[in-house]
Amino acid sequence: MPGARPLIGISTYLEDRVRWGVWELPAALLPAGYHRLVQRAGGLAVLLPPDPAAGAAAAAVAHLDGLVVAGGPDVEPARYGARPDPRTGPPARQRDAWELALIRAALAGGVPLLGICRGMQLLNVSLGGTLVQHLDGHRGPAGTFVTHPVRPVPGTRLAAVLGDAPLAVPACHHQTVDRPGAGLTVSARAEDGTAEALEPAPDGPHRSGAFVLGVQWHPETGEDPRLAEALVRSASARGTRG
Repeated sequence: MPGARPLIGISTYLEDRVRWGVWELPAALLPAGYHRLVQRAGGLAVLLPPDPAAGAAAAAVAHLDGLVVAGGPDVEPARYGARPDPRTGPPARQRDAWELALIRAALAGGVPLLGICRGMQLLNVSLGGTLVQHLDGHRGPAGTFVTHPVRPVPGTRLAAVLGDAPLAVPACHHQTVDRPGAGLTVSARAEDGTAEALEPAPDGPHRSGAFVLGVQWHPETGEDPRLAEALVRSASARGTRG
């Protein structure tokens, strides 16, 4: 339908016990910043809880105009052929399997994709990349974000959206990209050299496809809507599902 808002799927957390009111039950949930970010950018947000059925991820992505893979727990090191560091958190295997399948379906189908924090790491792992399991200085006390500068790499898609001057971003992570996956390149770094964004390389297999970008920070907690707006523009240009 002309003028329709593009449908943007957002992956969710999956928790064993969540309390609200008098209830304490298993729940699929998501911080409200994610759907509000998509809505402010002009998208129609829909949540995508893990679904173990064969083909579910591809079926879900087939109905979407864009995809956001949200932040959350550490990716299980076995997913990229590593042993767990003592400081790596417990695995979230259902989320890992579901979100990797969503990412692969989006890449295969040319669906615009934005990975946030964990989402950037999973984008890398989905294409054979590896992760640094622990680094210091990129998160504060539990339940807080730190703000630090990152510098986009000139000439990248990220720089086209945000410019190539340093900018302050809200972050909360202790892992990041180590070796980029096939066809990916680092498109922003922190002052200490930490990879802070990831996108298809100019000469890689995904270079001519839809918007694909991962960022290590959390735009859903800040005031800068440009990344979500770029995703929604790409989703709108691609056309809504019939």
